[in-house]
Amino acid sequence: MKTAHISRVMPASTINRRGFLKITGLAGTGFSLASYLPAQDLQAAEAVSSDKLELNAFVEVGADGAISLYAHTPEKGQGIKTSLPMVIADELGANWDDVTVIRAPMNEERYGQQRAGGSTSTPREFDPMRRAGAAARVMFVAAAAKRMSANPALLYTENSQVINRQSGDSLSFAELALDAAMEVVPDVDTLTFKAREDYKIIGTHIGDVDNHTIVTGGDSLYGYDVKLPDMLYAVYEKCPATYGRAISANLDTIKSLPGVVDAFIVTGNDNVGELLDGVAIVASSTWQAFKAKQQLEVEWDTSLASIDNDERFFAQAIEIAEAPWPEENQITNKGDVEGQFEDNFTEVVSSTYKFPYLAHACMEPMNCTAFYHRDSNSLDIWAPTRQPGIALNAMESVFGIPKEQVTLHQMRMGGSFGRRRFQDYSCEATAIAMRFDVPVKLVWSREDDLMHDQYRPGGIYAMKAAVSREGRLVGMENHLIGPSVRGQATNGTRLGSGEFPALNIDHYRGAMSLIDTNTPTGSWRAPGSNATGWAVQSFLAEVAHAAGRDYVEMLIELMGEPRWFQEGSTGSLNTGRAVDVIKLAAEQSGWGKSLPEGHGMGFSFHFSHAAHVAEVAEVSVDANRKLTVHKVTAAVDIGPIINMSGALKQIEGGILDGISSLRDLEITTRNGVVQQQNFHQYNILRMKDAATQIDAHFIQSDNHPTGLGEPCLPPLASAVCNAIFAATGHRIKTLPITKEGFTV
Repeated sequence: MKTAHISRVMPASTINRRGFLKITGLAGTGFSLASYLPAQDLQAAEAVSSDKLELNAFVEVGADGAISLYAHTPEKGQGIKTSLPMVIADELGANWDDVTVIRAPMNEERYGQQRAGGSTSTPREFDPMRRAGAAARVMFVAAAAKRMSANPALLYTENSQVINRQSGDSLSFAELALDAAMEVVPDVDTLTFKAREDYKIIGTHIGDVDNHTIVTGGDSLYGYDVKLPDMLYAVYEKCPATYGRAISANLDTIKSLPGVVDAFIVTGNDNVGELLDGVAIVASSTWQAFKAKQQLEVEWDTSLASIDNDERFFAQAIEIAEAPWPEENQITNKGDVEGQFEDNFTEVVSSTYKFPYLAHACMEPMNCTAFYHRDSNSLDIWAPTRQPGIALNAMESVFGIPKEQVTLHQMRMGGSFGRRRFQDYSCEATAIAMRFDVPVKLVWSREDDLMHDQYRPGGIYAMKAAVSREGRLVGMENHLIGPSVRGQATNGTRLGSGEFPALNIDHYRGAMSLIDTNTPTGSWRAPGSNATGWAVQSFLAEVAHAAGRDYVEMLIELMGEPRWFQEGSTGSLNTGRAVDVIKLAAEQSGWGKSLPEGHGMGFSFHFSHAAHVAEVAEVSVDANRKLTVHKVTAAVDIGPIINMSGALKQIEGGILDGISSLRDLEITTRNGVVQQQNFHQYNILRMKDAATQIDAHFIQSDNHPTGLGEPCLPPLASAVCNAIFAATGHRIKTLPITKEGFTV
C-alpha cells in the first residue's frame, strides 16, 4: 500500500472464445493493432467472414515510431481520454512523448461500451486497456527475439524500445513495427501485466491530451465548436412550465426578421428526455436566431403542464416526516429499533435535514448539430453526450432512423455531471434538421439550460438515533422523503438499504417516501450520495456531540474490525479502508488543534462509487455570519492512481462543486416554472470565494482502481457544516446555508 501526499494551490487471427486480436497491414508504414479483450459486461464484435474479424484500432504504430492510441470513452472533463491511453502505453512500454491520442468513432461492436457516468469508466476499462497494451508488447518482444536471436524471457519494453536485459542491445518500435505485425496474436490467458513497481507512466502527472487545443482552439473539440459548410443555426423555445403544448406563435413576424430562414412549431412525444413541444427558429447565425427568439410570442396549452411549487412540496415532505414511521415504504429493517428508542438507558437524538433542487449548470450549455440525409434516411449528429447509445436509440424510436443509419460524432463535453445522459437536445436538433438539406446546429442559451434541466431532486432526511450511556450509537432510523416524477421513481432520489451506518450497527431501519411531481429530475454528480453524504454525516456528528464524543473517534468505533461487507467487492464498504482514510485525514489536517475564535474544523466520511473518502474543512465565520472556507483536507482510497494530474483535478473539482452547491444555490418553482434563469439568480461559486487551499492525500491500496469523478463531493457539505457548528454552535439543517442566515 502506497500513500501519496499532494498539496497545490497485418494478418488476421482466428477467433478465440476468450478474446481476439486483429492486425491490419498498413502498406509500408507500420501496423494497426486493434485489441479488444473482453471484460465483464462487454461483448466481442461479430466475425464478418470465416473466422476473421474486422476491427477498429486501439493501437497504431508507424514505421517512424509514432504511436497512435484511440480513446473510445466519452470525455466530459474527467480526464478519461488521457488516463486510459496511459494504461495502454505503460503496458506496451511506450514513451509517452511518442504517443498521440485520437478520439475513436462511435462503434460499440468494435470497442465495447462507449459511455461515461457513475465513475465507472476506470474500473470497467482498466483491465481491457492493460490487455491491449500487453498483447502489443508480446508481439514486439517476439519480433525482437527473432531479430536478436535472443530468448524472449530476456527482453522487455521501455521507452518505445525492446531491450535485452543481458546484452543491453535494443531495437526501437519503429524498427520492429512491420515484423511485429506478422507475429502470432497471443492468447488472452497467456498475457501478464507489469508489476506496479515497474510502471513508468501510470501514477505520474500527465496533462490532458486536449489541453493545447482547449487553450488555443483550432479544432472542433466541443459541440459548440462544430462548423460545417452551409450550416444553419437553430434555437428552440419550450413552454416555461414543463409538458405545456404549443398551440400557436407569431411565426410570420419571426420569419420576417433579419437572417431568419424558417420558424415552425414542433410536436413532441411528451418525453422530457427526448422531445417536448416547442417552437424552432432557424437562422443564418446564432446571434440572429437568439435575437429572433426574443420577439417570439407563443400561446401555450398548460392544461397538462406542471403546476409544481417547491414550497408546497417541502411542506408536504415535512408532514410525512412528522408522521409515524412508514412501514409500507420501508426498505430495510434489522434488530429492534423501537426497543432502542424506548430503552430508559439510551438518549434519543432526532433531526430533519432539508436539501434543495439543484441545476447542473454545465459551462457548455446543451447543443447538438444534425445533418439529415433524406435520400437514405440517414443521419450524422455531432453530439456532446456521455451516453451515445441512448442517443442512437432515440434517433430510431423517435424519428424512425435505424441506428445503423446514424453516424454519431463524439464531441468532448464542457461538463456533464449527469446532465448529458438525456437526449432532449439531440432530439430537438434532429427534429429541426429533418426539415432541411443542410446541417443545423441547435444551441441552447443559458436561460434554456437552467429552466429546462433534469434537476437534482430536493428532499428531506428525517433521522433518529439512540445513544447508550457509554456514548455508543446503538440504533438508528433514516427516512428519506423525495419526489417521484409522473409516478416514476427518479434516479436522483436514492437511499440504499446498506447506506452507512446501516451495516455497522445491530438496530437500523430505513424508508423512502415519494411525493409525485412533474419537475424533471435525474442524475447529478454522485446521485443520491450528494445529499445523503451531507445529511447522514451531519446527523452523526450531531449525535456524537450529544454523546460528548469526538466525531472521528466515534466513526472509527462504528467501523469496527477491518472487513468487507461483501467480501472482495469494491462496491462494498471496507471498514479497514474506511478507517485508514479517516485516520489519514485527521492526521494531515491537524484534527483537534487549537483555532482562533470564530474558526472551526468539521469532519466527514462517505463511501460511494467504490471510493472511501474522508474530508476535513477548516472555516471561519465573522460577526456578519459570513462564511470563509480556508482549507479542505481530503484522504482518498480508490486503489492505484492512473493519472495523478487528473486525480487532483477531480478532487479539487468535486470539493469546489460541493462548496458552490451548499452556499447559495437552489432551484425553485412556482406554478411549474423554474424561477432561476441565469447566473445572477443561480450564484455559482466564483474564484474569490473558493477554498484557499485543498490538500489531497492518496492511499494507493492494492485494490482494483476505481473512479474519482464523483466521490469527493458527498463528504464536503457535511465537513463544512460541521465546521460551521464548531465555529458558531449553529447546526446547519437546511441547504443552502443562506437559508439559515449565513452570508457568502
